[in-house]
Amino acid sequence: MAQSAEALQAALRDVLARHGADSDAAHDVAHADRVWLNAKHIAAGENFDDLPALMAAAYLHDLVTLPKDHPDRARASQMSASAAQPILLDQGFDPEKIAAIQHAIAAHSFSANIPCDTPLARILQDADRIESLGAIGLARCFAVSGGLNRPLFDEPDPFATQRPLDDSQFAVDHFKAKLLRLPDTMQTKTGRDLAQKRAKVLRVFLQNLAVELGHDAPDW
Repeated sequence: MAQSAEALQAALRDVLARHGADSDAAHDVAHADRVWLNAKHIAAGENFDDLPALMAAAYLHDLVTLPKDHPDRARASQMSASAAQPILLDQGFDPEKIAAIQHAIAAHSFSANIPCDTPLARILQDADRIESLGAIGLARCFAVSGGLNRPLFDEPDPFATQRPLDDSQFAVDHFKAKLLRLPDTMQTKTGRDLAQKRAKVLRVFLQNLAVELGHDAPDW
């Protein structure tokens, strides 16, 4: 590719803006910027050097976004991979590289359940999942739940001690149902180390929430 990293990043950010990414606070251009930063950090730790392909995958991984309760939600990453093809061609990627980027995009999603077959895919998946942890993950969790009009927690039993977890109804349930499981799903050592650090932020939040609500802190 002849263009600079700066030019490629500007072009990809423009594509996202034109696709209406900023209408979704949890999957906006700033989210893509952060996934790219996470991906660069992981790539450095894993000695991965194909940064143009990684940048493209990071910026186009959520090209198609669907609400969490949409019936086709599990297909969103595959739809993003398909939609990315003409954009990648326009940016000068060759067919082999495009196929690799498309695989990474399709496989990044938790709900798609597609195995990551390449270092590129593994790094992208880790970089995106780290966005669900730490202070950013906390903010995004409640942004998504608010968009779906879900309560923050079940008032009588906020930490599901006497009822089944149900993160389709309560935002805080999502911490145990998914978010705090993410460090164990990381595909790279660098991603796992970063995820474990950021998971601690969520646990501190839960401890503080328990104090404010007058409940025992959950053993999550």
